This record gives sequence, structure tokens and C-alpha cells, in this order.
Amino acid sequence: MARGDQLARQWMIFQRLMTSRYGKTVNDLAADLDCHPRTVYRDLDALQVGGFPIYNEKVNGTKFWALMASAKKSVPIPFSLSELIALYFGRDVLRILKNTVFHDSLESLFKKIKSTLPAESKKYLKQIEKNLRAGSGPHKKYDKLKDTIEMLNEAVINKKVIQIVYYTISRKRVTPRKVEPYKLWFYDGTFYLIGYCRSKKDIRMFAVDRIKMLNLTSERFQVPADFNVDEFMKVSFGVFQGQPVHVTVHFTSHAAGYVREKVWHKSQKISERSDGSLIMEVDVAGTQEIKHWILRWGSRAQVLEPDSLREEIRSEAAEILGVYANRSEQIESALTT
Repeated sequence: MARGDQLARQWMIFQRLMTSRYGKTVNDLAADLDCHPRTVYRDLDALQVGGFPIYNEKVNGTKFWALMASAKKSVPIPFSLSELIALYFGRDVLRILKNTVFHDSLESLFKKIKSTLPAESKKYLKQIEKNLRAGSGPHKKYDKLKDTIEMLNEAVINKKVIQIVYYTISRKRVTPRKVEPYKLWFYDGTFYLIGYCRSKKDIRMFAVDRIKMLNLTSERFQVPADFNVDEFMKVSFGVFQGQPVHVTVHFTSHAAGYVREKVWHKSQKISERSDGSLIMEVDVAGTQEIKHWILRWGSRAQVLEPDSLREEIRSEAAEILGVYANRSEQIESALTT
């Protein structure tokens, strides 16, 4: 039995005793938790040893376990274990946004909640925290953009037009823009602003860390009633926008198991093959992002359509081969350039 499962079960026992008026029998608890009565006895012993005010008494020959009435009054917050774990996990996930309003506000809330818990509950929660940790992938550092994020958030909430100076990586230049900010969107370690760009007369996405200057105006706007961020983003394979393209990819049996484990795109359709391989079809906005994703799978993925994407990947593979063709010369050139 994993330690995290044991702690979760014990906390559920504690919650049931706390909400029960007359207490619970071991058989009642075992039925509720779908486990053996012996397991419940061990958990009750562990809770008592841990300092929880649990006692038992016989009523008409039947032993009932209950929580002392005074202890029930000392738990002023009706959070379940799953809610506390979810809150802790959410705070942990957002630690990459430390020193921004999103992480710091959740951290403050978590501290307030912990301050209301009795000592034995704090001790128990500390044990739970040791069993749960969220990893973080590649991400940008947003602590230096705290003010920018807060200003954008204010602009979105109050529907205020903003003036920005934006750096476009592909063109390597900055341009002034006037934008109606619709939504802040966080994806794959990056904050984006989705809004109507008056210069381009279209809804665009702006990476927040590439906004070099920001000014809130007093001018207000209205988000179109038919705008829906999920609809706007559903075709994209990540964040890029473009013309819809139907893409079909064959994955060998070596990669198929990993591919079928996840939902990579809302439109994906997977067809299993008798040899253990699979074919995935998706409808995406442009091919730039999905091309990089397909390249991650190396020779285990082959684009079947469209032909234009097949050619892009073939050309990319040829360039990669060229990079590694002459090892000594390439390494020397890279180190001396």
C-alpha cells in the first residue's frame, strides 16, 4: 500500500467521524472505504497515536468510534482531504509563477487555511505534502514581469484599451500596437495575451514577456459577444494560428503506446493497426507547431499527408543530417564562431 493511499484513507476516516453525529462502527467505515475491517482498525490506531481525539464506546453491545465533540468545534473550515490536496497541488504547480499575483495570492490563501487548522490536522497535512509534488517543465521567469502581468490583468478585467511596444521574434523588430485585451492565457510555461490588434485589424496573440512597453489608456471596449477563447484556440496545436490543415501521421509500434496515452489535440482520431502501430489524424491551424512535435518522434513517425508537410520534414531531416555529417569540422566551427 502506497503511503499516500494510506494517508488519504485515514483522512477520509477522520472526515466521516467528524461529520457523524453518533459515530461509526468499523464495519461501517470498511464498507464506506471499500477495505477490510482490519485495515480500518490499523488506521484508527494510527490516528490515535498521531494525536487525533478519537475514542470508542459500546452502545447496546456494538462498538462505535467517534470524534470528541470539542474537536469537532475546533475545525472551523469544512475542507475535505481532496480539496486540501488540490489546493496544495495547485500552489505547487504555480510555483513557476512565484512572485506574480497568481502564485502569491494562492500561497497567501493556503497559509490562511493552514492557520485555521488544529495542530493535529497541520501535522497530518504536512505528512500529506511530503507525498505529493508537481514537476515543472521548461518555463519562462515571470518574477520580473509582475507589474506587467498585473497591469494586463487589470486591463482585461476593466476592459481598457492598451498601448504596447511588441517585439516579434520572427522579424526581429519592435512595433507599436493598440490592443483590446480579451484574455490572459497560460500555455506550456508561457503567458499570452489574446486580444484585438487595431493595427492588424484581427485577433492576435502576444507573448507577455515580449511586450517591451505597456500603457493603460482610459478608453474602454467591449469583447464581442460571440468571442469564445476555447473556440478561438481549439484548432491550434499550441498557440499558433493559421489556415486549417488536415494532418495524418503514422506511428510505429515503438511509439504508438506513448502516443495513445494522451490527448494531443481535441480533433485527434486514432486508428489502430494490426502490427501494433497506429495512425493519428488531426485538423490543426497551420503546420509549424505540429511539424516540431512530429520531429520529436524521429524515425518513429511518418507524415502521410499533406505532401507539403512531408516535404518540410524531409528537408529538415536532410539539414539535420548535414549538421552531423562531418563531426570534427562541425564541432570546431561551432566552438570558434
